[in-house]
Amino acid sequence: MTNKFLCDFRFLLLAAAVAFIYIQMRLFTTQSKYADRLANAVEAETRCTSQMRKLIDQISMQQSRIVDLEVKGLQRRMNKIQTPVAAVVVMACNRADYLERTIKSILKYQNAVASKFPLFVSQDGSDPQVRKKALSYDQLTHMQHLDSKLVQTERPGELIAYYKIARHYKWALDKLFHEYKFSRVIILEDDMEIAPDFFDYFEAAAALMEKDKTIMAVSSWNDNGQKQFVHDPEILYRSDFFPGLGWMLTKPTWNELSPKWPKAYWDDWLRLQENHKGRQFIRPEVCRTYNFGEHGSSLGQFFRQYLEPIKLNDVQVDWKSKDLSYLMEDKYIKLFAEILKNAKPINGADAVLKASNVQGDVRVHYEDQPDFERIARQFGVFQEWKDGVPRTAYKGVVVFRYPPPRRVFLVGPKSFELLGIKSV
Repeated sequence: MTNKFLCDFRFLLLAAAVAFIYIQMRLFTTQSKYADRLANAVEAETRCTSQMRKLIDQISMQQSRIVDLEVKGLQRRMNKIQTPVAAVVVMACNRADYLERTIKSILKYQNAVASKFPLFVSQDGSDPQVRKKALSYDQLTHMQHLDSKLVQTERPGELIAYYKIARHYKWALDKLFHEYKFSRVIILEDDMEIAPDFFDYFEAAAALMEKDKTIMAVSSWNDNGQKQFVHDPEILYRSDFFPGLGWMLTKPTWNELSPKWPKAYWDDWLRLQENHKGRQFIRPEVCRTYNFGEHGSSLGQFFRQYLEPIKLNDVQVDWKSKDLSYLMEDKYIKLFAEILKNAKPINGADAVLKASNVQGDVRVHYEDQPDFERIARQFGVFQEWKDGVPRTAYKGVVVFRYPPPRRVFLVGPKSFELLGIKSV
């Protein structure tokens, strides 16, 4: 009985041992599988992490490229958005046909540089045809000055038009400089055509004005720019006489002039010493504007004799390549004095005949205003003076070609002294 019990017990132990070994083997097999799976999972996670990092790196690289492209694109767009050189304003009133001719002339050359020279038409009054004409062009901005204030002239017989013009100029320039915030403005009138290099000329002149604050304004006009008196389209001069008729001024200058702007005759007012204060003006030998306005506020004054024969430049001068530093005040006075010294003097009567028989440049001295007017009349150039200064004069010297290319210098009694010429 006891032996049987022991046998059964051993059998149970053996069965338990086999079961235990089986369970351990199953556990080991399961653990091995899980270990393999875990290892595979870890390996897969590692691969996934590596691939994720590569993907992140690729995305970062793409983002960097996109940012670079956006920056470059922005830079290109910024390069296209240029700071204007100057606003161009056409002063108009009641001549729609004249205005159309002027706008067409401007747009012929302005379209290529529209971002540098934005175009405006400033209309004085309510003429419906002028307004309609201005609004028919998408390339310009129309401004309208409506002033109902009664105009009172200061002297009997004066034309009211000159008072209205002065008001209009002040309103338009205040608006362009203070509201639109332009740094420079070029003023044209509604009876002008421009030259092919008009905008290049003013862009080069703007750079010159930044360097030399003794230049009050730059003009495209030469009062003695008639065909028989000009030759070289690349020559520019300094002048003590404000030319007008297509001119550019800066905001600081306007800030000075605006508070004391005159009621009328603004151009002659600018020619007064008390207003230009010794500053000078740049003008070309060959005009960059042509005035075709026979009918207007000035009632055609001087048109046949002085305006109609004006030579409008037809040569495309490369102003960007020109060194205009010779026009700086300190350099120009020495250069002009040297040229004047080398001109051959002519004395006595009949200056025209004598000048025609001399080779090279000549100079003719005048004693006073009546003497100047007598000599100027012989040659056919402008005789007018304003505040002691002849038209186009520099230090009292008026220069023109007669006959081209010979230069004639009409020299004032104090010109040599003003130019620092001690002996000739």
